[in-house]
Amino acid sequence: MARRHAHVASALYWPSFVDALSGLVLVLVYLLSSFLLVEFFLTNVIHGKDTALEELHRQVAQLSEVLALERAANEDLRTNTGRLSASIQAESARADRAEANVQALQQELAARDQKLAELGQTLQSAQAHGTDLESQLQSAQQKAGASSAEIETLNNQVAALRAQLEAIAAALQVSKSEVGEKNAKIEDLGRKLNVALAKRVEELAKYRSEFFGKLNTIIGKRDDIRVVGDRFVFQSEVLFPQGSADISPDGQKQIAKVAEAVKQIAGEIPKTIPWILRVDGHTDSVPIHTEQFPSNWELSQARAMAVVRDLIAQGVPPQRLAAAGFAQYQPLEGSKPGVANPKNRRIEIKLTER
Repeated sequence: MARRHAHVASALYWPSFVDALSGLVLVLVYLLSSFLLVEFFLTNVIHGKDTALEELHRQVAQLSEVLALERAANEDLRTNTGRLSASIQAESARADRAEANVQALQQELAARDQKLAELGQTLQSAQAHGTDLESQLQSAQQKAGASSAEIETLNNQVAALRAQLEAIAAALQVSKSEVGEKNAKIEDLGRKLNVALAKRVEELAKYRSEFFGKLNTIIGKRDDIRVVGDRFVFQSEVLFPQGSADISPDGQKQIAKVAEAVKQIAGEIPKTIPWILRVDGHTDSVPIHTEQFPSNWELSQARAMAVVRDLIAQGVPPQRLAAAGFAQYQPLEGSKPGVANPKNRRIEIKLTER
């Protein structure tokens, strides 16, 4: 009975062992399959990232090429700008050199004049000395007991002095000739400078007339807007409320017309003419004293600046504009102090040189 029970127990242990071993094999197969699947997916992900990385490298290379082209274009623009600036500076330097040459020649002429005066004084002293020596010679010859050696010495001194006088006279003649040449050069440079200035003034006057003509056409006939000499005059009431530097809506419309005329004429004026549009503010003799405008100076200056700012907003280049205030001290018509005169309250616009 004991042997039978031992055999039965041994038989029961073997199937359990086989089942455990089979389960372990299944677990190992599952883990191996999972590992293979994970490896497959990781391989696909890594391959996709490599492809994306290559695409990014390609895009970076394209952007680098575009950046290089942009840099080359910017460099060309800088080079062209530098050439234009150099051309403008060369023209200005040429005019400055001509003026400097005139001043240098004038200084040299003054120095020559001073030298001529000194040579004249030396010549007069030498002539006086020569006269004195000749007097001494005559006195010596008249003396009965004078020796021939002394007379010979005096003769030699007179001859030397005459040679010195001749040399001084020759130097004086050369200096006069050089002064004449310098004077001729100065006159020639002066003529050329005057011709160049007259040509500039004539050209600017032509464009000023054209500008006023276009402005007259754009604005039309109005009693409160008129041309006085070389200036276009707006009565202050056209642009500003009384005692204010804020441009009214109607005034902004008038300034827009001025800006249109300026932009039309600006492209026609050669770059060699340094023109500006000067805006001058004027008041009458009635004094103003407020917190914003302590005097007529501040009011006239503020109105001129307001017009300039509005012209800039309308597209006129700021480097072509200037503003000035004259208060009541440049009236068109005389009036008693403290008495209002509407014609003296005005904004003047003038096309002129810098």
